[in-house]
Amino acid sequence: MDWRDDGIVLSTRKLGENSVRLSVLTRDYGRHTGMVRGATSKSMRGTLEPGNEVRVGWSARLAEHLGQFRCELTGAHAADILLQPGPLMAMSSACAMLDVTLPEREAHPDLYHGTIALLGALKAEQWLPSYIRWEVGLLEELGYGLALDRCAATNEVTDLAYVSPKSGRAVSEPAGNAYRDRLLTLPAFLASGRASQARETTGFGDQLRDGLKLTGFFIHRDIFEAKGIKPVAARDRLVSHVWRLNADDEK
Repeated sequence: MDWRDDGIVLSTRKLGENSVRLSVLTRDYGRHTGMVRGATSKSMRGTLEPGNEVRVGWSARLAEHLGQFRCELTGAHAADILLQPGPLMAMSSACAMLDVTLPEREAHPDLYHGTIALLGALKAEQWLPSYIRWEVGLLEELGYGLALDRCAATNEVTDLAYVSPKSGRAVSEPAGNAYRDRLLTLPAFLASGRASQARETTGFGDQLRDGLKLTGFFIHRDIFEAKGIKPVAARDRLVSHVWRLNADDEK
C-alpha cells in the first residue's frame, strides 16, 4: 500500500518519544492518519503545524494499518498569520472541525479545495465572512446543506432575511416578520437573494455574529449532538474572540 497526495495538516498527537500520529485532509484520499517518525525535530515541528499544506506519501503493509507518512512542506500558512489572533483561531477551528467531523479515508475533493481557498482568504482583511461561508460549505458536504437561495414560504429570491431552524431554508422578510422570534437571522452577506434596504444597513459586526450563530446552530444540532461529538473548543474560542471584538467596537 503506497500513495502520494497533497494535504492539509489537521492535527498531531504524540506517539512514543520521537513520533506523532498525524491527521491530514488529502485531496484524493480524504482525512487520513499515519505515523511520522522524527516528528519532534525542529524542522518537522514547523512542517506539521495545523493549517500547513504538505505533500505526503503514505505507505503500509496492509490498507487497514496505520501506516507511515513522509511529509514535505508546500505552504506555511500557520507562519503567515502567526501574529493575527483572529485568523489564526479561524484556521485552528477549521482544522479541528475537519478532524472530528469527517469520516476517515473518504474523499471530499470539493471540501479540500474549499479549505485551501479559506487558508488563502484568512490572510485578507475580510477573513471572517470567508470562514463563515466555509462552515456553510462544511454543512453541505456533510449532508446538512442550508437552502439560502429562495424563500421557503413564497419561493421568492429577494428580501431574504431569516432561516427556518427546522428546515434550514431561507425565509423572506415579509413572510417571516410575524415569526421572527422563532427564526434565525440570515446575514445579508450569506443571502443569495438581494437583501432589503433594512438588511443592507445592518451593522456588519452584527451580521458576522448572526452568521456564526446561524452555522453554529446547525453544527451543534445536526453534527455534534446527533453524532455524539464533543463541541470543538477551537471554534468556541473563535466565537468568544469575535464577541469580544464586537463588544469593544461598541464601547
